[in-house]
Amino acid sequence: MTFLTTREVEKLIRNGQAIPADARLTPGAQDYLRDHGKSPIAGKPAAAGAPANAPVAGIPGKKYDPVVPDYEYKWTPGTDPKTPEAIAAFFNSPPIVAIKNRMVDMGRRLWTKDYTDGNGGNITVRVGDNLVLCTPTLISKGFMKLEDICLVDMEGKQLAGWRKRTSECLTHIAIMKRQPLCKSCVHAHPPHATAFAVAKVNPPTCLIPEADIFLGKIATARYETPGTPEMADTVGEVGKDNQCVLLANHGVITWGKDVEDAYWKMENADAYCRTIWVASQLGGELGSGVGGNKARDFIKIRKALGMPDNREGLKECELCDNSDFRPGVLCQIPDAPPAEPSANPEIEALVQRLTGEIMKQLGAK
Repeated sequence: MTFLTTREVEKLIRNGQAIPADARLTPGAQDYLRDHGKSPIAGKPAAAGAPANAPVAGIPGKKYDPVVPDYEYKWTPGTDPKTPEAIAAFFNSPPIVAIKNRMVDMGRRLWTKDYTDGNGGNITVRVGDNLVLCTPTLISKGFMKLEDICLVDMEGKQLAGWRKRTSECLTHIAIMKRQPLCKSCVHAHPPHATAFAVAKVNPPTCLIPEADIFLGKIATARYETPGTPEMADTVGEVGKDNQCVLLANHGVITWGKDVEDAYWKMENADAYCRTIWVASQLGGELGSGVGGNKARDFIKIRKALGMPDNREGLKECELCDNSDFRPGVLCQIPDAPPAEPSANPEIEALVQRLTGEIMKQLGAK
């Protein structure tokens, strides 16, 4: 059995050669075939390697089931390699090499989007009961190579890789320990979302469907020194119920079922914060947004996509209460009359005293 990378598949297609029937493809190679399946070289097996029932050019009406890319790494519990030799073989196996390549690609995207500066940011992917791939310390995420990726256990002990692992992998692992659905974390410093973290302002909810569906409620974790056990514990507790966490005075961490999912959420977070910042300058009403009844639809979609949401038990008004973001703007229950302002006893006493004085002076006349 052969294992083909994207470059090898590209070469085969370019030379008009068929992909071996027993070949296994990296996720990147599968993406390449899907991307080029609609415009194959005439007479060549451009869709080779795809599922047997996938569409084939030149055969009208061939049935197929559309697929959604899934990059989540699934392992069999209890099968982690134990010996140094087994760990080394696992670390260099084709499926793990494919994930390392994807981590390098996500690092490049972070750097290209200006989400990281200098050696900032880090990426992790869980690949076993006690195994986590992570980026190294003191390296630009835009210029990483496959051989720079490290392997650590769930306590942060380095098991493989020639570069030293990042100290902040402990924060990622703290979320993974508390939340089994967390298979990958991305930490970065995207300017707009980080601005909210520095200002300690929680982004509002119920304003844009994509943000509520793919991010849920964005939470904020109090500041702790990066790389410390205190930071790991603090962020781990907040992160177990929230897929996007603003790190006060620091940056942002997002998690998902695979590294691309976690990266997408970082893009979602910064785009949302940028949009909210611009909208807030227009002077319009951000208030309760689409309303709590519609917000329940967002939660249903999130759960259908396999994402947790800790807002399910909230009342409709609580789902869209953005008074913390825009003080004085309170979420109102639909069709309910506005609340009467509460009386201030001191002001009431002052009014009565002044009224009495005025009436006394009028009576004297």
